[in-house]
Amino acid sequence: MSTVIEQAVEARLVAAAPRMPTIPATLHYDRRDPFAVRMSFPAPATLEGVEVFWTFSRELLAQGVETASGDGDVRVRPYGYDRTVLEFHAPEGTAIVHIRTGDLRRFLHSTTTLVPAGQEHLHVDLDQDLAELMRDAC
Repeated sequence: MSTVIEQAVEARLVAAAPRMPTIPATLHYDRRDPFAVRMSFPAPATLEGVEVFWTFSRELLAQGVETASGDGDVRVRPYGYDRTVLEFHAPEGTAIVHIRTGDLRRFLHSTTTLVPAGQEHLHVDLDQDLAELMRDAC
């Protein structure tokens, strides 16, 4: 069984220039980092022209499809019947995207099939993580 889930989604950038009303994005989940979800945007969709990754908690995403969640760099909230808003706050500015809620629910279902909610701690290799920290410290 694979330890990684990737799902392409279509993000609608709020207040985007007419040339790119929707942008491709990819949701990533790795059982080796069971608390986190990563969302990537390809280089052509970013102001800097480089691929951008945002990492945030799976729990934030799961809560955000139901009710407004987050008060940090990433915020998630429902928008109407079939959309979810993700806000990404950085010193350079804020990006706001709408994603189909059904796509997010499918992704979350896949992740909880791989690692059930509440059992993430069973998939963390603390010895390996500590060894990497120590190696990087030297």
